[in-house]
Amino acid sequence: MEQAKKKQLVVIGGGPAGLAAALAARKNGVQDLLILERDEQLGGILNQCIHNGFGLHTFHEELTGPEYAARYIEQIEHEKIDYLLNTMVIDLDDKKNITFINQNGVQRIQAQAVILAMGCRERPRGALNIPGYRPAGIYCAGTAQKLVNIDGLMPGKNVVILGSGDIGLIMARRMRLEGANVHAVVEIMPYSGGLKRNIVQCLDDFDIPLKLSHTITNIEGKERVKKVTIAKVDKDRHPISGTEETIECDTLLLSCGLIPENELSEKACIQIHDITHGPIVDESLETNVEGIFACGNVLHVHDLVDFVSREAEHAGIKAAQYVLNTLPKKETEIEIETKGVVRYCVPAKIDPKRMDDLQVIRFRVGKVLKDGAIYVWADDRCIFHRQKKILTPGEMEQVILKKKDVEYAKTIRIESEEM
Repeated sequence: MEQAKKKQLVVIGGGPAGLAAALAARKNGVQDLLILERDEQLGGILNQCIHNGFGLHTFHEELTGPEYAARYIEQIEHEKIDYLLNTMVIDLDDKKNITFINQNGVQRIQAQAVILAMGCRERPRGALNIPGYRPAGIYCAGTAQKLVNIDGLMPGKNVVILGSGDIGLIMARRMRLEGANVHAVVEIMPYSGGLKRNIVQCLDDFDIPLKLSHTITNIEGKERVKKVTIAKVDKDRHPISGTEETIECDTLLLSCGLIPENELSEKACIQIHDITHGPIVDESLETNVEGIFACGNVLHVHDLVDFVSREAEHAGIKAAQYVLNTLPKKETEIEIETKGVVRYCVPAKIDPKRMDDLQVIRFRVGKVLKDGAIYVWADDRCIFHRQKKILTPGEMEQVILKKKDVEYAKTIRIESEEM
């Protein structure tokens, strides 16, 4: 193995987060920059998302996933930012030593700073504990999306979808448009995990039933899926005896949540959040390991790619400041407390002396809340208050903190409650 090369900044991941972070770093003064991407092209998951709805916040027009990616790839080429494709990063340590492998063999880079932008993966069947055989015809929704949109292959003709995440909702519509019969989208929670617009455009507009508070209790078929059994669940998510219903199908798509790709983060001794399963970061999106930053779905699962890009730009700017020695040193960090139905927030801690004049805090609630309100407290002062008609777990929320409001605070708390 060759001696480690030196780089100012390495971005791991060439999807929407990695591209936006790299561009922001270059525009803020980093010249010695490299993107490492495991796929055969830049763009990440966007390349298989041929539906529209991307770019409304970033480019103020509606784009498909590949069109959105192309806008950033064109800028990467224009800025002459180096990248390596078909390159798998296999190790990262807390000294920012990166080991990767591609057609040229195993190589190492010693980076001054690293931005983690590896994205996330789907939760597989093995994590769902569904009884029954393991026949052909069971796919994660994202895998089915690639088969249909990239490879031109149909997974099946009679489909049931478990989980109402956005990919599952979008694939319900996609399969229907390709001529498949989508019998139902089955969701164990009493609410959908996807965006409201996707429920309307992908299910309601195509008369596809959404069965809330239901789950799959059995899969039948030895060679190929033949039928599934669904049942209602109680408040503890246990199947209710006597509510079983059998649906004949040849395909089951799983859309049961996303898991940040954080094996590399753990190797680098980065602290992982118990709820998001992504790194714990501060106001600069810096992890507990100095000089390693994180953004996008590797940090926490976003609902809009525009928010991924905006967050990644912030990470790129802060990483550039770190490389150029203009990022202030950490002084006093305050952990942001979450209360009420607020499950988590990102960043999870801030240094008031180091934050920008305006700081975006994104968060999700743990249940549907109607006629609610969001509060932010600095010590015993309410510094932010907004009423909301509805808050749902499928929609990410945000508040913007002003530096002047928290500069001398000792505690910060975000909470949401019914009015």
